[in-house]
Amino acid sequence: MPRYAAVDIGSNSVRMEAAEVLPGAAPRILASERQVTRLGASVFRTGRITQESTDMICGVLGGMVATYRKLNIDGIRAVATAAVRDAGNQHEFIARTSAALGTDVEIISGQEEARLIHLGVKSRWPHPKERFLIIDIGGGSAEIILSDQEQIGQAFSKPLGALRLQELFLRADPPKPSDLHRMEEYIAEKLGSAVRRLGGTHIDRVIGTSATASAVVCAVNRIPRARRDESDRMRATTPRIRKLFRDLCSLDLSSRQKITGIGPRRAEIIVPGTAVLLRLLEAFQMPALYYSAAGVRDGIIADLAARTVDRDLSRLSTDQRSVVEALSEHYGVALRHGRRVGKLASDLFTGFRQLHQLPAHCGGLLEAAAYLHDSGHYVSDSRHHKHSYYLVSNSDLPGFTVTEREVIANLCRYHRKALPTAEHSNLQVLDPERRRMVTLLNPLLRLADSLDRSHGQRIRSVQCKVRENDIWVGLSIPPGTDIDLELWAAERVSDIFRAVYGKPLSLATL
Repeated sequence: MPRYAAVDIGSNSVRMEAAEVLPGAAPRILASERQVTRLGASVFRTGRITQESTDMICGVLGGMVATYRKLNIDGIRAVATAAVRDAGNQHEFIARTSAALGTDVEIISGQEEARLIHLGVKSRWPHPKERFLIIDIGGGSAEIILSDQEQIGQAFSKPLGALRLQELFLRADPPKPSDLHRMEEYIAEKLGSAVRRLGGTHIDRVIGTSATASAVVCAVNRIPRARRDESDRMRATTPRIRKLFRDLCSLDLSSRQKITGIGPRRAEIIVPGTAVLLRLLEAFQMPALYYSAAGVRDGIIADLAARTVDRDLSRLSTDQRSVVEALSEHYGVALRHGRRVGKLASDLFTGFRQLHQLPAHCGGLLEAAAYLHDSGHYVSDSRHHKHSYYLVSNSDLPGFTVTEREVIANLCRYHRKALPTAEHSNLQVLDPERRRMVTLLNPLLRLADSLDRSHGQRIRSVQCKVRENDIWVGLSIPPGTDIDLELWAAERVSDIFRAVYGKPLSLATL
């Protein structure tokens, strides 16, 4: 069975998990490590990661690498979240941590973080017939995610992490009532938009993830930290959480550390974390909180497995398609045209696999570019392909890695006019393999776009053959349909096929 590893560099701690993916079952955890680092403490005060924090985290990552390398993993993804998103010296930090891990560390957006949390919960605790709300209180941000029958709905990322709030508001011990009031007003303000947008939604249950939720559920149920694994899927009522919050606010650190279920380091930031949980439970009038031990790392592992096992990698997943279509609509792209170009591009990718010999997942990137290639019209009709590159490369695309987003953006850039050239600055951010990928996919996107030049959906499907002297594409059309414009546009792509693949393009109607 395939094995994967995930590394999550959070604002409060660094986590690593390695798991074996079993068909039809929850992943089997092979190794799990967590180290409190307080990475965000300096960022939330000064806007920068200290040299000491970077050194410490690189040491932690070195130990985690040693653990998962012994397990013969098949793939890894490493991500960094809120604190690194906010840090002014993030590039230096990413370079050093990537070197320590021996793989790229990717700064993910709040939306991608929410998607991975949702995926992690779904993989470990399915709720196929429920509408539930996931609340993840990290060190730097809080993610609020609506899930409806295991499909992610709305998701919000707010700057309400426990460590961030502690640094901003609570310096006295125990906290001053005036500081608590300011913090609670700030929490209410930041949560306002999410509460308003979800306020009328029926919710079956609220699930809390992360260490704050674990500590709260353990404290309410008097579960010692040594047995905190028992808290997974356990319930804590809102009235008891409210009482716990009142008690925590009246105690100093040494007294909070003595509460069963709250560890000595968690006690330092438990007050603001509990405040956010309680505010959300009260805002949605929910009777209780359930805890799930799943998190970003579980979502990464589920995502890696899905990319290689559970679906046809040459097509967009349901979640990816929703993201791409939403972004297309945001930029005013004609969605019918995007869908048709996406289908034709996918058919060309599949039909010419022996020609391009690219990995299957490249088909999904090509399809995404087919949806988004005209997004640049949102800025200007003139040089819209260049505007498309800028918009896509700077847009949030949950479900795609940063490198995948850059490949999609470059495909959009080259859907017309000049061919990819190594001197272009937009290509220089890609490694040689990804540049080659863009070059090989470029003729397919241009042809797919040409085959719906009129936006009239005139070509139903295509057939593909690589012949000795040419690359043949058969066009299936309804009887009597005029496709002169599409043929004219497609024939102009013939020279590009010759330049990239060494053979001209031939077209015929079926």
